[in-house]
Amino acid sequence: MAGVTDRPFRQLCKRLGAGYAVSEMVAANPKLWGTDKSRRRLDHAGEVAPIVVQIAGGDPAHIADAARYNVDRGAQIIDINMGCPAKKVCNALAGSALLADEALVAAILAAAVRAAGVPVTLKIRTGPNPARRNALAVARIAEDSGIAALAVHGRTRACAFVGPVEYETISAVKRHVAIPVIANGDIRTPEEARSVLARTGADAIMIGRAAQGRPWIFREIAHYLATGTHRAGPTVLEAYGLIIEHLADHYEFYGEDAGVRIARKHLSWYTGRLAGGAQFRGAVNAAGTVGEQLAAVTRFFDTLAATNERLVYVEAPNDLPGQPCAAREHLYRRQSDNPSSWVGEALAA
Repeated sequence: MAGVTDRPFRQLCKRLGAGYAVSEMVAANPKLWGTDKSRRRLDHAGEVAPIVVQIAGGDPAHIADAARYNVDRGAQIIDINMGCPAKKVCNALAGSALLADEALVAAILAAAVRAAGVPVTLKIRTGPNPARRNALAVARIAEDSGIAALAVHGRTRACAFVGPVEYETISAVKRHVAIPVIANGDIRTPEEARSVLARTGADAIMIGRAAQGRPWIFREIAHYLATGTHRAGPTVLEAYGLIIEHLADHYEFYGEDAGVRIARKHLSWYTGRLAGGAQFRGAVNAAGTVGEQLAAVTRFFDTLAATNERLVYVEAPNDLPGQPCAAREHLYRRQSDNPSSWVGEALAA
């Protein structure tokens, strides 16, 4: 969730029921720690515990140094990213590209656990590609290395976010290791949350893209799991208040110029399926100052409040398609197990 789970958004999600929120991933390479982007990602001032820092990299020594560095600056949990399918991450042989090299996985995890002195968790996918699903082997390596908990996104690296989620693989991982397992992938409603927990036996679920524009999903899911009944969505006035508070924290965190620019994507997510959302996004994208942006938000929610007490979402096509990933599988069957030979071609498919 790079570019999304910054400190203001993590704080909002925790307020609305998330028990755990992981930072944007930071590079293990110490040469990158001094950039403005890295400094913001390492800023946890005032953050509600637990403070979880996610590290991405492919060098065990760098991972160990980054773990120590972040713990010294307040991290209470270190999370190792072996799940990101992004091209720039995988081309650096980090993220989910690491799953193709189990020996390197073991070295990285052992180095992180030795160095951190706090719990270390791991996020993975089900394997490098459809021809090589090795989540069980990686899960055993993680357990043997001392990893405290394992999150599994139920797709291979090659599938990215395409195709149905392999909940059966997550279930198999849960049966084969004793450490807590967290299920991730296409959990968008309270009903899906309950179904995934039942199908996988997982100890917890992880919400990603479904929280973009709907951070109150956490309290809705928690209520449904506890009671079996639905909690009403926010009123228009409550949603407006939460968004204004998020924006205030956001502007303070980034400053006016960057804050206005970066806020546009959050406002697009907040309004994407609300009546009049398209026209609002045009106005908010034209706003160049905090005052103009806030005025556009106020006008939009005043219009919504005049017609409905609660947010009313319009029907939209499923934006998380379930078409199979198998169409790509031929590509991976003819690749070697050496990640440097298949990463580039796989991501170009």
